[in-house]
Amino acid sequence: MITKSHFEKLEKMYLQANVNTMIFDTTTCKISNGYSEIGLKISEKYFHALGAIHGSVYFKLLDDASFFAVNSIVEDVFVLTTSFNINLIRPADQGLIKSVGKLKYKSRDLFVAESTLYNEDGKEIAFGTGNFVKSKILLSEDIGYK
Repeated sequence: MITKSHFEKLEKMYLQANVNTMIFDTTTCKISNGYSEIGLKISEKYFHALGAIHGSVYFKLLDDASFFAVNSIVEDVFVLTTSFNINLIRPADQGLIKSVGKLKYKSRDLFVAESTLYNEDGKEIAFGTGNFVKSKILLSEDIGYK
């Protein structure tokens, strides 16, 4: 049975990862059974030449939300993204954005999750779908799962 402790450990692991403490201004991470939310405060450091956030930021948030929707139901090992497809709908250049991930399918060897990225007004700005597999890397304190 999946416990709230598992979700809390995943949240801490995410928020304490170097990429989220040194590069990104991640504001929130909420994980529950087959579901996750990742929030980010937009900053000019994420902008491309046209003054809106770069597609790589969209990808990161969509992948992260889908990833944690999947890892929320896998308690023993870290999962890995094997493919991810994104669709960019509209630009974002200010405020808080939020990516919501949901598990869509699971089998013994494959997990599929989707995520949607929303701007501060709640408008959809991107969406994506990813495939994930279990790795051989144990969820442990060594990787921040504590």
